[in-house]
Amino acid sequence: MDEFVFVSGHLCLDLAGTKLWRRSLRTELLTSPGDVSRWVRQAELLDDPGPMDTRGLERVRRLREAIYTLVRSWPPGDPPDAEFRDALAEVNDAARLPLPRHQLDASGRLTRTGGVDEVLGAVARDAVDLLSSAQLARTKECANPDCTRLFVDVSRSGARRWCGMAECGNKHKAASYRKRKKQQAVMET
Repeated sequence: MDEFVFVSGHLCLDLAGTKLWRRSLRTELLTSPGDVSRWVRQAELLDDPGPMDTRGLERVRRLREAIYTLVRSWPPGDPPDAEFRDALAEVNDAARLPLPRHQLDASGRLTRTGGVDEVLGAVARDAVDLLSSAQLARTKECANPDCTRLFVDVSRSGARRWCGMAECGNKHKAASYRKRKKQQAVMET
């Protein structure tokens, strides 16, 4: 079952999106080590993440929160506050970790191996790449007032508003349609 969505345009933002509705319900999608393993497989970071423990779960969550903090507050204030400095240190420490090992067999089949360090290294390097690129200026938060998912708007017009159509965009469009129909019905009576 695919329970995670990958609509942000960056792996680090997809990880940040595993905590939903930060202003209200604060829905945690990574509640167990098994959830992290499923996210890693669905993100196609590793073919078989193997057993994950609670320490690995906490490390992934810490990195996720650091990424969210940095993306939401970049560039830092002068001087940067303690939360920003801690988040930056977390991301930089993880970015120094090894990357997943990629191998091809004779038939051209790719295998991706590693553990939690390699997952953290890959996600943190993606965050460093985003934070140091022009794409950061195109990073937005979903226009749904309850949704706190971040995404990179790569549309030509730069007018993308929703984290994803399946989650927030279609809900907004359906609600707008119902509202228009109701107003139309009232005007016709």
